[in-house]
Amino acid sequence: MARRARPLSPHLQVYRPQLTSVLSITHRATGVALAGGALVLTYWLTSATYGADAFATAQGVIGSWFGHLVLWGVVFSLFYHLANGVRHLMWDTGKGFDLPSVRRTGMMVILFTLALTAITLALGYRQLGG
Repeated sequence: MARRARPLSPHLQVYRPQLTSVLSITHRATGVALAGGALVLTYWLTSATYGADAFATAQGVIGSWFGHLVLWGVVFSLFYHLANGVRHLMWDTGKGFDLPSVRRTGMMVILFTLALTAITLALGYRQLGG
């Protein structure tokens, strides 16, 4: 008899996305984005050691519209990962597992992230004279 192919555990194809699952997946994605951001920072800092031409090239890449998009993605990732990490630390103490608290802190993470990203964006462009 052939065995029927079944998932090993209920997964994305079984459950519809919920706030907690979306926040969990986003936490992992922002961790990966922060690792990528660390590579971009390393590239930028290292380019300065190779002279003015290499640094000008790096500045051109980071100063482009795509570079700005990457930088703002990293800023968003930093604030999100920070806020959700604090939420996880709270959970490590055994607090906040009831459903209303989970929803409330999840929304607080989203609002904190969006607010601080917007403030950073506004202040950043203000400093640049934009």
